[in-house]
Amino acid sequence: MTAATDARRTRTLFEKVWDAHVVRAETPETPAVLYVDLHLMHEVTSPQAFSMLRERSLKVRRPDRTLATTDHSTPTLPRLPDGRWPFYDAQNEAQVAQIERNARDFGVELHGLGDPQQGVVHVFGPEMGATQPGMTVVCGDSHTATHGAFGALAFGIGTSEVGHVLATQCLLQRKPRSLAIRVEGALQPGVTAKDLVLAIIAQIGVGGGTGHVMEFTGPAVRALTMEGRMTLCNMAIEGGARAGMIAPDDVTFQWLAGKPRVPQGAAFEAAVARWRQLPTDDGAVYDREVTVDVSRLEPMVTFGTNPAQGIPVTGRIPDPGAEKDPAARATLESALRYMALTPGKPILGQKIDVVFVGSCTNGRLEDLREAARVMRGRKVRTRTLVVAGSHAVKKAAEAEGLDRIFRDAGAEWREPGCSMCLAMNGDMLEPGQYCVSTSNRNFEGRQGPGGRTLLASPATAAAAAVSGAVADPRRLVEG
Repeated sequence: MTAATDARRTRTLFEKVWDAHVVRAETPETPAVLYVDLHLMHEVTSPQAFSMLRERSLKVRRPDRTLATTDHSTPTLPRLPDGRWPFYDAQNEAQVAQIERNARDFGVELHGLGDPQQGVVHVFGPEMGATQPGMTVVCGDSHTATHGAFGALAFGIGTSEVGHVLATQCLLQRKPRSLAIRVEGALQPGVTAKDLVLAIIAQIGVGGGTGHVMEFTGPAVRALTMEGRMTLCNMAIEGGARAGMIAPDDVTFQWLAGKPRVPQGAAFEAAVARWRQLPTDDGAVYDREVTVDVSRLEPMVTFGTNPAQGIPVTGRIPDPGAEKDPAARATLESALRYMALTPGKPILGQKIDVVFVGSCTNGRLEDLREAARVMRGRKVRTRTLVVAGSHAVKKAAEAEGLDRIFRDAGAEWREPGCSMCLAMNGDMLEPGQYCVSTSNRNFEGRQGPGGRTLLASPATAAAAAVSGAVADPRRLVEG
């Protein structure tokens, strides 16, 4: 195809970003070689990659395009009186020490424990302006899809691929297909981006996006803030997609303006002019399209053991007997057995033992404001952990007095980190405990062996905290 022909061809947002980064086109026998603009790293999936570099006497090809932090294994309790960090176990401490050593040896920029910019990898990168429209972004973490909110092609990679990117700044990839998620209608008051994405996954299933890159479109998507868009793209992986994307617009550009790693002045205006060319062309064709009507959407909560098993907060636990497909019936029966929930029973009023507000899905300032709005002037009736997604978020929340609202309510105000999202650092459930969580996965044992997770928005989580049971946040907040 000639350059002139390519210029006339209508393309989707995904195709434009993909095409701009192909170093060598794929063939039936070989995948494409794709250039990587930004490589994000954390302490859990990087040690083996650096070991590979050492074994082969290789350097990091583009350390200026690599950015690291610590988040999964980091304690969310403050330093001990002697200055030591209260690590949960020796493995956590070793992982953090190892990435510090690797970053030093290979010249990689690291924002680790004690650094004012440290935070959850998918929170601290965007807030620094490292994530920008039209980029390719990878990380050894499945929720890298978060960065697609900026019009970037962002996806998680395996440990061996982390080593490949470090050594070459490229990645071998087969081109995914495209899937448009068209969101019709407008979100009603009290309904958030988290509710929207849970509804989408409930409609398409955990495998509905397999082999595809999702592009979220429609007025309801455009009306979301950048924080909401990041929540939406963050959970595209839970619908089976390789990545989630939202075309950049003025909301994107205003959010990026002035960020430390974004071009400034005339260079920023020039960048915006380029970014305005990224949205999908009129007439471009997607491989698949799905329409989701949100005009009557309510706050959502999951009841089972995968993110597609979600219902409105006013709904009832589904009956496996109503499932005609034997496999679906068996899956639902297994989930309800693990969750110890009764078919036909309302989810409202389900007793809760723990509430977790945080994670790369809902640990941003807007999320904390949402939870604080519900908790203000109330007391929690169950253990509640509130964990900011980064030190920048924590500092901003404290400047607004959100920490005082949480503390006055009886919640625990923790240091930044992944925390109870995946329970690697000691923040975990006891067997049999129920938790309303603002994180992204409700798999068996995800938040601790035998723990039972109900995914929800920060507002719904806060409503559960002050009620001691699943509650409708719309009944607790006016307007």
